[in-house]
Amino acid sequence: MKTLDEIDRRILTALQRDATPALDRLGEVIGLSRNALWRRIKALEDAGVIRARVALVDPSAVGLNLTVFIMVRTSAHDARWLDRFAKATRAMPEILGAYRMTGELDYLIRARVRDVPDYDRLYQRLIQKVDMSDVSASFVMEELKETTALPL
Repeated sequence: MKTLDEIDRRILTALQRDATPALDRLGEVIGLSRNALWRRIKALEDAGVIRARVALVDPSAVGLNLTVFIMVRTSAHDARWLDRFAKATRAMPEILGAYRMTGELDYLIRARVRDVPDYDRLYQRLIQKVDMSDVSASFVMEELKETTALPL
């Protein structure tokens, strides 16, 4: 892994806020020439520090008004089950994140859907693909904080 210096951190902080400014403008903010900034960004990409540059879409603007956290418990803890579960969650675009957890909960899924009936369709598809012992869901009533920016 690349060791980040203060300039790298400033670049990453700026790009996490907005990855669209021209290199000349961003270089002025960071204190680097256009070429030096480009080389730094390219090195961060090559090292895998910057994984992608994407557009963040407002979920409600595209009708995905409901965030749901799906708690999964399973009695199967073998590699074959995990492979089926991982493939199923990766194939469902509504699922934004799937995590293997410590403690009483085995897996946690974060999904975005239009509404409760849309969640039910997702649930039905998921249980058809993977056997689970217990599945429960909690719906987000209010987002207090949602960010993709990492603290650097």
